[in-house]
Amino acid sequence: MICIAPNYKKYDLHAVQVMGANIELWKYRLFTNNILYFEEVLHTSKIISGSETSNKNPVMVEAGKKAAITKATAIYTFDEHIEGKPDHIKEIVYKIREFIMELDTSIEEIPKKYYVAYKVSQNIVCMIIKGQLINLFLKLDESEVLNPPEFYKDMSQTGHQGTGDARFAISSESELDQTKPFIELAYNKIGG
Repeated sequence: MICIAPNYKKYDLHAVQVMGANIELWKYRLFTNNILYFEEVLHTSKIISGSETSNKNPVMVEAGKKAAITKATAIYTFDEHIEGKPDHIKEIVYKIREFIMELDTSIEEIPKKYYVAYKVSQNIVCMIIKGQLINLFLKLDESEVLNPPEFYKDMSQTGHQGTGDARFAISSESELDQTKPFIELAYNKIGG
């Protein structure tokens, strides 16, 4: 069975996984330019009989199922990411959020475990808030970042959380102002 909806709650995901049937959950979005975008959210397969899994460790199989359910049903919030952060950092984070969300009404804010993603059809910006610093990872190549500020770093050869290889380490409003044109560039590159 294939289910298509604008969004799913964690309870929907959990229910589908508990059923143990062949079910696919897909999310759709209709953009103002009449483009319809589909994204697979979850795909479950029928549970295999014991004879077919005899060569697998049952403890590991169960642990894997539990990890998959946790990953699919875990819900994170924006507030968790700013909790305990200094007030001046929170103010900058709110300004970043407001600037990004005002670029387009179809931009989604998706809090993940380690970062907050902003996306349309794919991530535009991933924001990681650490103490006195806000790292913005933008979906830009080094060649697209012309005249970068000193707080920019190309992360294409460095492992990091979030998507995007252009990192802007922001700790002030003036640094945010210098970063805004790059955020707009990343948004336009994705298809804004």
